Amino acid sequence: MLKSKKVFAAATGVMVFCLGMQTHMVAQAGSDGLDQLRGGVASVLNPGVSNSREAVNATAMKLNIELDPPKEVIQEESQAGRLVMANVENALNVRAEANETADKVGMLYKDCGGTILERKDGWTKLQSGNIIGWASDVFLLFDDEARELANNVGKMVATINTEALRVRSAPNTESDIYGMLPKGEIVEVVERKEDGWICVDYEGSDGYVSEEFVVLDFMIDSGETMDEIREREEKEEEAKRHKNYGQYTTDVDTRTLLAALIHCEACGESYEGQVAVGAVVMNRVRSSAYPNTISGVIYASGQFTPAMTGRLQQVLDSGSIYESCFKAADEALSGVSNVGDLTHFRRNNGREGLVIGNHVFY
Repeated sequence: MLKSKKVFAAATGVMVFCLGMQTHMVAQAGSDGLDQLRGGVASVLNPGVSNSREAVNATAMKLNIELDPPKEVIQEESQAGRLVMANVENALNVRAEANETADKVGMLYKDCGGTILERKDGWTKLQSGNIIGWASDVFLLFDDEARELANNVGKMVATINTEALRVRSAPNTESDIYGMLPKGEIVEVVERKEDGWICVDYEGSDGYVSEEFVVLDFMIDSGETMDEIREREEKEEEAKRHKNYGQYTTDVDTRTLLAALIHCEACGESYEGQVAVGAVVMNRVRSSAYPNTISGVIYASGQFTPAMTGRLQQVLDSGSIYESCFKAADEALSGVSNVGDLTHFRRNNGREGLVIGNHVFY
């Protein structure tokens, strides 16, 4: 849970400044905009600039160009503020200017997204986290393709905005209470239900909270500036020298860190499901599309909700990790994978993939 801003920063390290692209909306009963919580991006992302011909002409006048510009100019100007996603297997350079020889200002990784600031000559100026720079259109997705990818890799989360919120076993006030969520706690949204209820992931089980008392965010991974990359790499090297592989924790080794994440994500799942979560982490470590250390993967921007919210730090501090999670971590560290080379998982919401317990792996 979020004990304080200080704990939050400690849990996420330099990543606290690039939690992925977030667009806030307060949930309101009966809001049609929440009907797509199982995908989400279309209902939350604000496209920014209007697509109307009048708006395009106004932009053209401000730029001192002809009022009836070619169609490609209209398209490029009207896309400012819209979603853009990286279309790469590994990473994409973001540059200071719209050419291949310009200085690199950051990196966009697989499944990262941002918003369009400007487009010209086959290049797009974008903002992703703290990055502002240019990327080649060859390696980007726009419009429907961008939204489709964002829906697949992004996630909807709910932040509690009341002092304490009851989590119930069913979407009604007569059902049993699983527990309480404190103000500021962030939980992953599984589905929006009728009559003002939201199904959330509560310690591996479906729990229900009143949408009146939460703020919803659709989160997409963002890239890293070159300064952020250097800082992260320096911290990882320092952690290795002191055998403090937890990176943002104290006296925590790799095995314990991985076991703690498995506990947070799958303590209520079968042992098979716990091994699968550990395997996803190790698949990312082996993939060139992600950091090459366990700590780097776990604390990467927006990837694992427990690391983002401080829940992981809480488990590490308490030492309350199930023995089965340690065993699952050992198997994953030894190279065992029951999910092949898959690198993502989420609560099973009907998407295609390998279903193990309450999770779908893809």
